[in-house]
Amino acid sequence: MTVHEMNERKRELGLTYGQIARMSGVPESTVRKVLGGFTKAPRYATLQALSRVLGRGEAVSEAYPVPYPEAEQPSVLRDASAVYKINTEKKQGEYTLEDYLALPDERRVELIDGVIYDMSAPTGYHQLIAAHLHTLLFNWISEKGGSCMPFVSPVDVQLDCDDRTIVQPDVLILCDKSKYTPARIVGAPDFVAEVLSKSTKSKDIFIKLNKYRTAGVREYWIIDPAKKKVMVWHFENEDDYDLYSFRDRIPVGIYGGELVIDFAVIDDLVTPWM
Repeated sequence: MTVHEMNERKRELGLTYGQIARMSGVPESTVRKVLGGFTKAPRYATLQALSRVLGRGEAVSEAYPVPYPEAEQPSVLRDASAVYKINTEKKQGEYTLEDYLALPDERRVELIDGVIYDMSAPTGYHQLIAAHLHTLLFNWISEKGGSCMPFVSPVDVQLDCDDRTIVQPDVLILCDKSKYTPARIVGAPDFVAEVLSKSTKSKDIFIKLNKYRTAGVREYWIIDPAKKKVMVWHFENEDDYDLYSFRDRIPVGIYGGELVIDFAVIDDLVTPWM
């Protein structure tokens, strides 16, 4: 992807330099120099990181053990004000919690760094995976008398404790009760799992991965029903990850491996409903 194409995508998506920096992990000063044309020979790794945010899923195989060349660009609402009749003076990258709360309830969206992302209704297969994973987590924690609480979507998470990001993870575990309010969770959960779908794939494996990492989420599971793979990121362990199949027993890292999810149980239950 060329620098010119990156700038075109930046304008199309309404992203600021700061948002690109946060999503890509590239320092904002470097983003400005590269996209501004001041750096004539950017490092390859820098271009790859920027392409993962501004591209259309082409440059992913070197950063992720499961390549996603078919991943579509996250569904950004090009003109959220026209669709939802919210503040017409704002554009993508400028929306806040106030705008998010003004949206109608019948259509799901997420707010990430001031950008509103459309979320189409999940498939039944997607929901079954999330529900069964939540049940296994809930039962184990309850049996052990644990103090943490698992939640299943929809639940709002004010991830960065600011007014620019609200996400709805498919499954999460929250251990710090002080982050819980009746309206939403304020702060990073300890564990998050996202079940990939066509409309959310790029957002989950690129944008949300970086957001969860920088916000303080300890462990992140990316569950891919199409490939029947589970990618487990251990953010407490220098961004290390493990890759599992739907037939594996997967340890939950925040419990030191004491809690193990036999994913074959989930697979056997939900596959007939595909």
